[in-house]
Amino acid sequence: MTNYAKRIDKIVSTEILVVGAGSAGCNAAIASAREGRKTMLVERYGFVGGTSTYILDTFYGFYLPGKEGRKVVGGIPDLILDKLKQRGAMLLRPNTYGAGTGITYDPETLKVVYEELLTESKVDILLHSFVVDVLKEGNRITGVIVVNKSGFLKIEADIVIDASGDADIVALAGLPFDGIGSHEPVQSLTTTFRLCNVDNEKAKTFTKNQMWAWMKEANASGKYWLPREEGSVHITTLPGVMATNMVRLSLPDPTDIVELSKAEILGRRQALEYFRFMKDYLPGYENAGFLNFSTQIGVRETRRIFGEYTLTREDVLSARKFDDAVVECGAPIEDHNQTSSTVWAYLPEGETYQVPYRSLIPKDSENLLVAGRCLSATHDAHASVRSMGQCMAMGQAAGTAASLAFTQKKAPKDIDIKQLQKTLVANGAILNLRQEEPV
Repeated sequence: MTNYAKRIDKIVSTEILVVGAGSAGCNAAIASAREGRKTMLVERYGFVGGTSTYILDTFYGFYLPGKEGRKVVGGIPDLILDKLKQRGAMLLRPNTYGAGTGITYDPETLKVVYEELLTESKVDILLHSFVVDVLKEGNRITGVIVVNKSGFLKIEADIVIDASGDADIVALAGLPFDGIGSHEPVQSLTTTFRLCNVDNEKAKTFTKNQMWAWMKEANASGKYWLPREEGSVHITTLPGVMATNMVRLSLPDPTDIVELSKAEILGRRQALEYFRFMKDYLPGYENAGFLNFSTQIGVRETRRIFGEYTLTREDVLSARKFDDAVVECGAPIEDHNQTSSTVWAYLPEGETYQVPYRSLIPKDSENLLVAGRCLSATHDAHASVRSMGQCMAMGQAAGTAASLAFTQKKAPKDIDIKQLQKTLVANGAILNLRQEEPV
């Protein structure tokens, strides 16, 4: 530990501490609290939701691609969808790339929906707070040091869930991780943006392939700078408002703050160039206005933990099932690599693979779990399982497991996996466990 101890202004304690209030973290905190545990959620921004509220507006991973379109995510995520639906703040949208039906929502409403569920579940929410250090005794994390406007806060906890996306707690604890500086570059970054005053009817008159052809034409003219000659634009829950996913930037290490700062600036420049192209080329966008950039640049991949099991490309594409399954996924591998194109690889029609609980447990840790995109997976497998639907499901699994570990007075890796699965299924999670192994 550093000399932060000399500057601590306050000490608090909780049973379960969740760091990061994105799709994984919110679901983890709700799950833990609904199981009766005293739960605290720490978030660096002044609102919750993470990528789902400050970058994107669509949940993917809930439905399989292809003809069947079976739903594979349920439980606490369904409570979120119910509240969005009640407010008229969501719609189902077919995905143009064949990644399965997407659930497009209003991000501002989602912030409130998450806050309601967290508050109803009696989660202690700490916003505007950043974890700067981890306290350890051997392999056990005893707490963290948080800095915010009130000063330095020490949070003591029995079980910690790292839902930071970047495996910040894992890194601060000195535990091993992959993904940065490894043999495969991490996926590219994207600044999303939204446009208003679009003529929705005219915007339906061209296909994505036509738009991509126009991008190539615009680049060839020498009058435009469009690093990615693909991408998408889609309807939102608001009339005349369209959302984009076009910008592409490459960084060797998105946790390098100097390079990340440069990427934020360049991402906004690039977004305005795509906006100029859209006004000039796309029917229905002639009178469009620029509404907003994403709150920050979208980061797809940074640190990935080394867990008790590492999910692989072969596991994904062979639709592998696991005895300790806690999440189901049918999303294709969607690798936004550092070139101008995206590489896709699909599972067999109607098939899914499962995410093992072991992939949420960092090696050499006694009371730490992860949830979300920093799970233990290879680069390729990560490019499938990082969908927000699966991050939400991982969160519910991690929060439920943390509660069981606390109750059973065991390390997370030693809990009764059948009891975990039974609890998840009872609370609405979709696992499709093998019949010969009922729970």
